[in-house]
Amino acid sequence: MVRFIRAVLALCVFGFATAASAQPAGDQACQRACLEGWVDKYLVAMRDGTVDPALFAREVTFTENGVRLPLGKEGLWYGMTGIGTYKFYVPDVETQQVAFIGTVLEQAGSSATGPAKDTLVAIALRLRIRDGKITEVEQLAIRPASTNSSSNMFPPTGEGVEAMKAPAPVFREAIPESKRATREELVRTANYYFAGLQRNDGKGYYPFTDDCIRFENGVDVLANALDPATGKRGRMTCKYQFEAALKGVVSRIRDRRFVAVDRERGIVFSFAFFDHYNINWTWQLGELFKIEDGKIRRIEAVFLRGPFGINSGWSTYEQGMSEEIQDIR
Repeated sequence: MVRFIRAVLALCVFGFATAASAQPAGDQACQRACLEGWVDKYLVAMRDGTVDPALFAREVTFTENGVRLPLGKEGLWYGMTGIGTYKFYVPDVETQQVAFIGTVLEQAGSSATGPAKDTLVAIALRLRIRDGKITEVEQLAIRPASTNSSSNMFPPTGEGVEAMKAPAPVFREAIPESKRATREELVRTANYYFAGLQRNDGKGYYPFTDDCIRFENGVDVLANALDPATGKRGRMTCKYQFEAALKGVVSRIRDRRFVAVDRERGIVFSFAFFDHYNINWTWQLGELFKIEDGKIRRIEAVFLRGPFGINSGWSTYEQGMSEEIQDIR
C-alpha cells in the first residue's frame, strides 16, 4: 500500500510538472518577435501548401470564415500564391496566441473573361502556440467578391488594406509601463465599442479620444461621413458619429471573442458578429482597438458578409448568441 501511494504521488508530481512545462511563462514564453515569427511561418506554409509536422500539431484545428476544414489544400490554402505587404501583428505573450491583419495573393479561377490571375485577399488571423507548434488556426479570408459595405461603396477589401501599406505609427507606440492597463481593463474598454454600437440610441457611453480614427476594410469611414443634422459630408469624430449618425444601425453584436491583448502597446484584437435584423444580414469581422488612458484612439476592422446567425466555429451555440465578453485564453 505504501509503495502504491508513493507511485500515485510520483505520477501526480510528474503530471503537474509536465502541465507546467507545457505553459511557459515570463522570459521562457514566446515573446513578441517570436509570436510574430509564427505568423510569418504560417503564411509561408499556406503559400507553399506545406503542412509540416514540425510546424503544426497533429490535432491542429483550422477554420476559415467560421467553417472548420481540414488543414491544407482547402479554403485559402488551395489557391494562395503570395504574401502581401500590409502586416499588423498583435502578439499576446500571456496566452501564447497571436492575431494578425494583412493581405495575401490568391489565384482566382479562370472564366469566360480570361485566364486565372492573382488577386489581393485581406485576412484576419489567430494562431495558438503550444509546445512549439501551432495548435489552432482561425482565419477570415475576405476576397474581392465579398460584400464589404452595406452600399458596396468600398473598394475590394484586399486592395483597401494593401493601400494602407503599413499600420499607423500610433500602433507602434509603447504605453509607459507605469500607465499600462491590465488585460481586463483593456478588454473592458474595447467592449464599450460593441456595447455602445448595438441598439445605439446616441446616449451611450463612448470612450473615444478626440483624435480617434476608425478604419473599415481599409477605408477611413470618418473622412467623408454624412452628418444627418446638416445633410453635409466631412470629417467626423468617432464620438459624434456614435451620437448622431450610427443610431439604430446594428441590432446585435454577439460572440465577442477577445483573442489577443498586447498590453505593451495597448492593443486589443477581437472577433465578433454584427447582426442586422431588418435586412437579415450578418457581418463576420476581426477588429482591433488602440487604447490609451481608458479611451479608444484608433480602430481597424476587416469583415465580410456571412449567413445570418453564423457561428465562429469556436463557440457553443450559447456563446455564439451571447453579447457577453469572452476573454479567450
